[in-house]
Amino acid sequence: MTLLPLHQSRSQGEVLAQLTRDGLVESIHSGHFVALNSDGSVFKSKGAIELPIYGRSALKALQAAGVLRTGVKVNSKQLALMCASHAGSAEHIAVVETILSDNGLTIDQLRNAVDKPLGDEERKAWGEKAPTRLTQNCSGKHAGMLAATAHKGWDLESYLLPSHPLQQLILQEIEALAGERVSTVTADGCGAPLFALSTLGIATAFRALTISTDPIHQAIIAACKAHPELVAGNGRLATRMMQAIPGLFMKEGAEAVLVATLPDGRTLAFKVIDGGLRALGPIIQAAFELWGISTPDETVAVMGGDRVVGTMKALL
Repeated sequence: MTLLPLHQSRSQGEVLAQLTRDGLVESIHSGHFVALNSDGSVFKSKGAIELPIYGRSALKALQAAGVLRTGVKVNSKQLALMCASHAGSAEHIAVVETILSDNGLTIDQLRNAVDKPLGDEERKAWGEKAPTRLTQNCSGKHAGMLAATAHKGWDLESYLLPSHPLQQLILQEIEALAGERVSTVTADGCGAPLFALSTLGIATAFRALTISTDPIHQAIIAACKAHPELVAGNGRLATRMMQAIPGLFMKEGAEAVLVATLPDGRTLAFKVIDGGLRALGPIIQAAFELWGISTPDETVAVMGGDRVVGTMKALL
C-alpha cells in the first residue's frame, strides 16, 4: 500500500498531467479519473473516484433526460442545445429562440445568468454589447427547462428552485442513472440546481445513458451525435472530438470536468482539481490511446520565445 504524504489528502487526487520545460517539471495537474469497460467494470482509475464532485455542465445531458420525462416535445437540434454549453454563435442563439417560441415562451422568462458568448470568436464578434441571458452558454438548458415547466403547467417563476417539481424530476433521473444518491445540491454558475456525484457515479450515469433502450435516453445521445457543432461550437474540444471519433458523445464542464462515452458503453470521466482547462486535451487524448483510439492532436507546446522547449503530458 502506498502511503500519501501527511499534507496530501485523497480529495487532492493523483497527478493526471504535468508540464515540463527543458526536462524539468514546472507544473502539475492532479485530479480524479475513471475509465469504465463496456460492461461497467473499472478499466483504469486514479485519485478518489468515490468522493463527490460537482459535475457542472458535463451533467447537462442527464438534466435533459429529466426535462424530457415531462413529455415536452423538442426536435433534434433543440435537444442538442439543451445539452450544450454553446459558444453563442448566431446558429446557437437561433435554436434557443425556437425552443422558447415553439412553447409560447419569451426571452424575458429565462432566469439564467447573463453573459457574453462563451466562444472566443463569438465573444470577439459580440464586442462591447451588454451580456444577455440568451447569449449565456446555458440558455439552451434553461429554455428546455422552461418549456417542460410550461408543458406541465407548473410555476414558471420558480423553475430554478431545487424544490420545484421539474428539478425534483431531474434529481430522480440523475440518481437513477448514476446508481447513487446526490450528496449535495447547490446552484451552478447559471443559477440552475447543481448536483454532486462521485466521478465514478458520473461515469456510471453516462454509460447507462449511452447503452439505454429508453427512447428518451436514446434521443439525447442521438441528437448530440448528430449535431456536435451545437453541443460546444466550431473548434472547441468536445465538438472536434465528436466530429473526429465515430459514435462519441463528449461533454465538458466548468472547473475542468469532462465525460466521454462510446456506443459500446466504454466511458470515462475525470475532474482536474485546480479547475484549469489546459490539461483537458492531453488527458482525453491519452485516455483514448489506452483504448487504441486515435484522436485529433491535442499536444500543448511549451514555448521559449519562438522555440518549443517542453510539453504538457498526461500521466494515466
